[in-house]
Formats: sequence, structure tokens, C-alpha cells
Amino acid sequence: MKEGVIVSWCSQVEVLGHPSIGCFVTHCGWNSSLESLVGGVPVVAFPQWTEQGTNAKLIQDVWKTGVRVRVNEKEKIVKSEELKNCIEVVMGGCERGEELRKNAKKWKDLAKEAVEEGGSSEKNLQMFLDEVQHEYS
Repeated sequence: MKEGVIVSWCSQVEVLGHPSIGCFVTHCGWNSSLESLVGGVPVVAFPQWTEQGTNAKLIQDVWKTGVRVRVNEKEKIVKSEELKNCIEVVMGGCERGEELRKNAKKWKDLAKEAVEEGGSSEKNLQMFLDEVQHEYS
């Protein structure tokens, strides 16, 4: 049996950018949420606290790039079967999974377009710099 490799840290952006990654199970922190969009990786949203619930709502209902795990109301936990089902939706061949992957690719393309020369990120940064320069000149 081949042993795995354990590392103390790795670049999440690089991992999410790898073409073999098909799904990202995340706690839905803001950085992770944006990195999944930029990486074009569909998500299983597993929020824990603070803004993570809001981010999970964005992922599932606004960006439509993932599914959110449901908490078992009686036991107040997410059961392993629920997590398995969510992963199967994202990774499977069903219509919803295909839509999630298509939307993830769309957001990746939009992010790439925004940071290219002449894209909205460059334009907005330039407007900000012009405003700051005008304010202090």
C-alpha cells in the first residue's frame, strides 16, 4: 500500500488551480469562497460560523457553484451520508452537477477576464489611484 504525503502547508490557490480537482469541500471562509470561484472548482459548502453561512448562501443560491450540507435537525450535526450525497451531486453526472460545473467555469472565465489588461479590475484600480492622486495633489 502506498503511503500518503502529509505537509504542514500548501498553496490552496495552486491546489484549486490543478485540473484534477473536481470538488472543494470548504468551511466557506471568504478567501476560500473566492479562490474556488477563481479556480473554477464547484463546492460542497460546509459553513461553521460567522460570515460562512452568508458565503455558503452566495455559493449555492447566487453564484450557483455549489451545494450546502444540511444539518440533521434532531442531532444538530452533519451526517456522513449527507456529506457523501453532496459530493455525489457535485461530482456526478446528474443535471445539477453539470450545471454547478458549468457555472464554476463561467465564474473562472469572468475572473480571468477581470484581471486581464483592460479588464474591470485594472480599470477600477486605476480609477482608485487617480482619485487618490487627485485628493493628495
